[in-house]
Amino acid sequence: MQNYIITSDTTCDLPLSYTTEHGIEIIPLYYNMDDVVYGDEVNMEPSEFYNKMRNGKMPTTMACNPEVVEKCFRKYLDQGLDVLHISFSSALSSSYNTTAVIARDLSEEYKNNKVIVIDSKCASMGEGLFVYKAVQNRDNDMSIEDNVKWLEDNKLHFCHQFTVDDLHHLHRGGRVSKAAAIIGTMINVKPVLHVDNEGRLIPLNNVRGRKKALNALVDNMEKTCKGYDNDIVFISHGDCLEDAQYVAEQIKARLGIQNFMINYVCPTVGAHSGPGTLALFFMGETR
Repeated sequence: MQNYIITSDTTCDLPLSYTTEHGIEIIPLYYNMDDVVYGDEVNMEPSEFYNKMRNGKMPTTMACNPEVVEKCFRKYLDQGLDVLHISFSSALSSSYNTTAVIARDLSEEYKNNKVIVIDSKCASMGEGLFVYKAVQNRDNDMSIEDNVKWLEDNKLHFCHQFTVDDLHHLHRGGRVSKAAAIIGTMINVKPVLHVDNEGRLIPLNNVRGRKKALNALVDNMEKTCKGYDNDIVFISHGDCLEDAQYVAEQIKARLGIQNFMINYVCPTVGAHSGPGTLALFFMGETR
């Protein structure tokens, strides 16, 4: 096995069991709810977080702490290990820029080791799938340099499809107008969105009704994924597990894929998308 560590952010939404098993260190991003900052030692169960949002609480989010990032990187560099950090999309957070600056400064100090930061241009378990592929490459004895090249070469094949249940959260984040949020809610419009090549959240189309929105995610995947090896598909959700399981069953029936990793959308992302978010991640021709 290659002698380097892979790190990422809480926004990769990978289960603790997976990150522990594969030795992935997760750097926290933060959020504030009820004047309490969560992210380090203080955390909240995702179900509780989403219930608070349903009851009207509006969290705010913060990027990573530079001191925490530097401490994490130094810990491994002091052991003589190289570090490959996979970051949340730079279009959605300043965390990439923070980690990249720290990596550059540490590279000047630790001249015999590498610390490389990749802007995944991904979010939630799209970033998680990016990490998953990096871990597969490392465990298949791929060097850090070749791993970085593979990830950069394939970055735009990490596809994100998602829908939300409440348009007002997208309005808060500037993704839809107030009028669109009000009217869309009245007529039960559910947007289907994706993450584009720049790592931004972009609307694709609108459908009427939740079930049609969930089916549209699978429709879009079916159009895009042909010719790509999807040995596993990732699904994240804003406290709507039954909808995640429904999407997984549709993919099994229509595409024959049997392996899935399903987990919550973390509060840092969920603060902007809200309860009922359902997101699908896979490898495909275009984002």
